[in-house]
Amino acid sequence: MSAPKLAERFIHLGLGAKAVEQPPFTGLDWYEGYGARHGADGAEGRLVSQHAFTESWTSWEMHPAGDEVVICTAGALVLVQEQADGTHTRTALAAGEYTINPPGVWHTADVPESATAIFITAGEGTQHRPRTCRNGA
Repeated sequence: MSAPKLAERFIHLGLGAKAVEQPPFTGLDWYEGYGARHGADGAEGRLVSQHAFTESWTSWEMHPAGDEVVICTAGALVLVQEQADGTHTRTALAAGEYTINPPGVWHTADVPESATAIFITAGEGTQHRPRTCRNGA
């Protein structure tokens, strides 16, 4: 039997130190089912996922329930965090480097060429908003 690939089958870290393999990722609608499956874990649940990017993100996101760890595993990206005063903090990540998005901090990413990253996310209450340009704003 072959091992699952994180890019295809995410992992939920839940209450009682449980790790639960998820059904295959099918796109953004997948998250609705994830919430139904694990919403009872509340803010303590964490989604471990892996995504590959060949362009900058087209939206901002924010996770109010807890920290999100972003680990670059290949390529490079620049994580952009919007601070409470409206200024932006840019953190360049190369393979093997990570950063943390604090709860409530809006963030997006610029991807100069390509990047792969692992995300450990407190997803409850996640919000999105459009990104008007790709130079950090």
